[in-house]
Amino acid sequence: MSAELKILSGNSNRPLAQRIAEHLDRKLTKCTVTQFSDGEVFVKIDENVRGSDLFIVQSTNSPAENLMELLMLIDAARRASAKRITAVIPYFGYARADRKDQPRVSITARLVADMITLAGADRVLTMDLHASQIQGFFQIPSDHLYSAIVFNDYFLQLGVKDPVVVSPDVGSIKMARAFAKTLSCGLAIVDKRRPNPNQAEVLNIIGSIEGKTAILRDDMVDTGGTLTEAAKAVVQGGANKVYACCTHPVLSGKSLERIEQSPIERLCVADTIDLSTRTVPSKINIISTAHLFADAIARIAHEQSVSALFPGEPDAVEDSQQRREDEATPKQKSRATVGTNAPHGA
Repeated sequence: MSAELKILSGNSNRPLAQRIAEHLDRKLTKCTVTQFSDGEVFVKIDENVRGSDLFIVQSTNSPAENLMELLMLIDAARRASAKRITAVIPYFGYARADRKDQPRVSITARLVADMITLAGADRVLTMDLHASQIQGFFQIPSDHLYSAIVFNDYFLQLGVKDPVVVSPDVGSIKMARAFAKTLSCGLAIVDKRRPNPNQAEVLNIIGSIEGKTAILRDDMVDTGGTLTEAAKAVVQGGANKVYACCTHPVLSGKSLERIEQSPIERLCVADTIDLSTRTVPSKINIISTAHLFADAIARIAHEQSVSALFPGEPDAVEDSQQRREDEATPKQKSRATVGTNAPHGA
């Protein structure tokens, strides 16, 4: 008999966990995640999870308590005799510290991977890692999902005229190239250097953008410096309009102000980081990845291939859409697919 599938969530992104559970026709497993008066985290799973196939949904963006909650939930589930524990990490924080690029610095991405493994996770499911090689930091199976499916669908439906995909830096070229291939359009690259951490200086643009609609594509938007400077550069280079598409909306510091004042007409982000408690500009569109995570979780639970969901696999999008139609409830089938300034499918 197969183990019962259960979904558990910490506090970092409970809205996304709730939507994932709804797509799977499940209820979130009840748990208590709180803090003592001195700031120490306390977690307790309030339902029986013995022998279950447990998926813990928790992004590890700041504050550090989010990571601590994940580790403690994994440990609590292991001690409660869950049969298999999968850490579902929509946004894997600390991913930018993936190598020793300076003397005497921590490779924090590897440290976090080791902590998750030692806590008792049997598997990891994440999305759009800052560097794909981070998968190799885990000593347990890991599945890496790509947000390309939902963003590709969004911009194809939007019907952008004469588009050109622009990589805001050389690190995003691979992602931007795949995006450009899906939209059947050209590719341009913004060449820049960082004089200081979190500061970007645009030098020049490689590729033709004059008279076109530029779509900036990156894996995350943090301070917004790279994105907004790239937007200004493509406008100065002759682009008619500028859209942007970033998976993880870290949005730290003065990022919202920069985006609001930038020439970007619309910024599309995923719901891998919860923005429900923040006031975001109307030009920011949040697109849900819940159905993609739900598809991956269902495939893992049924020991099926997760790679079939990836954009590079033949018929991946059709297969994913058909599966959602077959398993969706009437209420889920009637939901809108894209929302403006609200999570898609919420």
